[in-house]
Amino acid sequence: MNRISLHLILASAVFLGLAAPVSAQEKRVATPGADRNLSLKLEIERAIAKGVTWLEQHQDAEKGTWSDPVNPSLTALPVMAIIGDPNREAGSDLPASAKKGFDYIVSTQQPDGGLYTQALATYNTALSVTALSVSGQKEYLPVIAKARRYLVGLQQDDENRGQNDTLYDGGIGYSGSRTHSDMSNTHFALEALYYSKKALADTEYDNSNEVDLDWDAAIEFVSLCQNSDDTIKKLGDGFGMRDEDRGGFVYHPGNTKADEFKLDGGKVALRSYGSMTYAGLLSFVYAEMSEDDPRVVAAREWLKANYSVKENPGMEAQGLFYYYHTMSKALATSRTGKLELEGGKLVDWHQDLAVALFDRQQSDGSWVNEESKRWMEDDPALVTAYALLALEHVYRTL
Repeated sequence: MNRISLHLILASAVFLGLAAPVSAQEKRVATPGADRNLSLKLEIERAIAKGVTWLEQHQDAEKGTWSDPVNPSLTALPVMAIIGDPNREAGSDLPASAKKGFDYIVSTQQPDGGLYTQALATYNTALSVTALSVSGQKEYLPVIAKARRYLVGLQQDDENRGQNDTLYDGGIGYSGSRTHSDMSNTHFALEALYYSKKALADTEYDNSNEVDLDWDAAIEFVSLCQNSDDTIKKLGDGFGMRDEDRGGFVYHPGNTKADEFKLDGGKVALRSYGSMTYAGLLSFVYAEMSEDDPRVVAAREWLKANYSVKENPGMEAQGLFYYYHTMSKALATSRTGKLELEGGKLVDWHQDLAVALFDRQQSDGSWVNEESKRWMEDDPALVTAYALLALEHVYRTL
């Protein structure tokens, strides 16, 4: 068994553990001094308890939704945060707020299998499928299976591989009129497909007719979002690369949401940034790529060189909580311990990230991005869910 396969087995325990929390009483039985992380765990428990209380107080009591009810993804994220609360008793039923949220999500399933209402079908379906998959509730399996087939069907044209290929082949985009693939939607879809396959396989549900993604094609697309010599060659003569961007990721081939730079000779270099690089690393993990694969190694090297919990590297405050969420998932899922930075300095990302989130929590228990509204980070329900999920991933790896 290679290291990445072991990581995926452990990832199931980390993420699917959302449905089976350890009871608070069990956590206190440890011998005094035996758990070096006990103090940090207690602080995380308190922060999560306040955040969950805030979410439950701000749920639409009638609809069961948060934020804009047009997008079930904005309910899926808070629901995952609530069921992942380590303060929940092991074996307990779903909290009423989560059950109500799941009822709403299920109600949005369309005849094509997608979980959406009007738009952003991939984003909404992917996050909803992941939430349903980690719920531990067998009643959702038919919904998951149907939505899973829908996601697989969104993979960009793969029929003519080897002839007339585009840079977007193998990936997944927003669907609808916005058809080109992008790194964000692709990694959310890969995550949903991984956890839904796990949920279906671990039950008596008949999944013999389930289809799966062309994972090789998906990773071809993901690799083209990574700054590398191979990517630059495929993008064409108009593109170049700065050394400091090597190994990092952008939004989709030839496009970054960060800065562009003019190089000598007029070529354009695309700046890598943190949130998409962690999304790329997660995609590699879900695809069971070896830790020794040069693309995995290059992504980790860029992340180490740009390590930060103060900003989304390359984007400053923009998308900061999306970054925290993706960072925590990637490092927890791959069971990453302390990170060795340039010069041999070791950093404890668990402690650093938790403290950064403690410092940004509002007095009422919520979080909001006070420095940037981009990507809806002025929405406290969305941002609180991101923060809680990040803390929960940290907690389960301590």
